[in-house]
Amino acid sequence: MTTAPSSAESPTASAAAHAAIICTVDVVLLTLRDHALHVVLLKRRGEPHAGVPALPGGYIHPQEDATAWDAAARMLREKTGIVSPYLEQLATYSGRQRDPRGWSLSVVYYALVPDALVPDDGEGLSVVPVADLPQLPFDHAEIVQLAVSRVRAKSQYSSLPVYLCGERITLPQLQAVYEAVLGEPINKVSFRRKVEELGMLEPVEGELLTGAAHRPAQVYRLRPAFRRELSTVQRGLNA
Repeated sequence: MTTAPSSAESPTASAAAHAAIICTVDVVLLTLRDHALHVVLLKRRGEPHAGVPALPGGYIHPQEDATAWDAAARMLREKTGIVSPYLEQLATYSGRQRDPRGWSLSVVYYALVPDALVPDDGEGLSVVPVADLPQLPFDHAEIVQLAVSRVRAKSQYSSLPVYLCGERITLPQLQAVYEAVLGEPINKVSFRRKVEELGMLEPVEGELLTGAAHRPAQVYRLRPAFRRELSTVQRGLNA
C-alpha cells in the first residue's frame, strides 16, 4: 500500500526549507569629527525601513565579488564614493529575526577614514556621533557599538588611529587623535615611546608646523609599509 508523503517530504515544505538566504555586507565607516568618533549613515532607499538612516550595506554579487571583502569595498565605493585606507572584517551577524524579508546573513566590516574624505554632498548621507546614535534599523546599533569597542581596544596597542588622520601629521596632533578615539588622556612620554616602538612614521624632511604658542613641530607621514597594514606593540599606550 502506498503511503502519502510526509510534510517534511512535500515539495512545498522542501522549498521553504531551502529558501534563499539573504546574504549581504555592511560597513561601519568611522571618522573623527569635533574630537569625537562619528559613524557614516545612509538613508535606505527601499523597504524595509525605507528612508531610515542605516549602515551602508548591500548584497554580495557572486559574479563580481571574489570575496566578502571585495563586496564591502565595492559597496562602500559605490554608495559613498570612499575608498577606505583601512577595511577589516568585524563579525558575522545571522538569523531569522534580523530582517523581516527572511533568514539573513551579513558579513560586517569596519573602516576608518579621515573626515576630509567624507563627502559633504552625498545623497542621504549623514555623519553622527557614536555616542548619540539615532534609532537604527535591524541590529545596526549593536553592530556600531561592537565596532567602536574593537577600534578602541586595537588602538591601545596598534597604529589603527592613523587611518583617521590626513597624509601629514605632527606628534601632538596624533596624540590628540588617539585620545579622542580612546576617550581618555595619554601620558605624553609614554605615547611618544610607543610611537617610536610602532615604527609607523617617518619625518617629512624640512617640513615643520609652526604655532604661536609652541616651538615648531616636526611633520610626519605614515611609512609606505604601514599604509595598508597595522603596526603593533606588546603593551598598551599608557603602560
